[in-house]
Amino acid sequence: MMNIVAMTPELFTRFWPVFSAIIQAEETYAFDPCLNEQQAFDLWCTLPVETYAAVENNTVLGSYFIKANASGPGAHVSNCGYMVADAARGKGAAKVLCQHSKQRALAMQFNAVVSSNTVAVALWQKLGFEVIGRVPKAYRHKQLGFVDTLVMYQWLAADESVA
Repeated sequence: MMNIVAMTPELFTRFWPVFSAIIQAEETYAFDPCLNEQQAFDLWCTLPVETYAAVENNTVLGSYFIKANASGPGAHVSNCGYMVADAARGKGAAKVLCQHSKQRALAMQFNAVVSSNTVAVALWQKLGFEVIGRVPKAYRHKQLGFVDTLVMYQWLAADESVA
C-alpha cells in the first residue's frame, strides 16, 4: 500500500537516485543536471513549504513539493513539482501525489510543464488542470532540442470568495 509521508533527510537519500536520474535526463525539469545531493535536498525540501514522499514497501516511489507560486496577494496560488521513479510509472503514484497536494491548496499553477512530457500533461488535464498558456521553445530538451512549456492552472477551493 502506498503511503504519503513528510519527506525526511533519510527518505530523500533513498529518493536521490530518482531525482538525479530525472534531472540528468534533461527532459522534464529545468534543474542543473550537476546538482549534488545536498543542493537537490535544499532545492526540493528546504525552499518549499512542504515536501512529501510516496512510500510503498520501504521504497520511495516519488515525491512532490508545494510552495506559494507568488508572494503577498498571490500567495494563495500554489506551485508544485512532482517526480516519480521509472519503476513506479503507470502505477498511480503521480496521481496519488497530485491528489494529496490538491488538498493543501486553494489554487494551483504549474509554470513550466514541458510540452513533450505528454504523459504528465494528459494526467494533469485528467485531474482538472487547464492549459492557460504556452511559452514557445522555453525548454531545451536533451533529445528533442527546444520545446514549448505549458502553464497549467486549477482553482481548487469550493468557495470562489475564499481567496
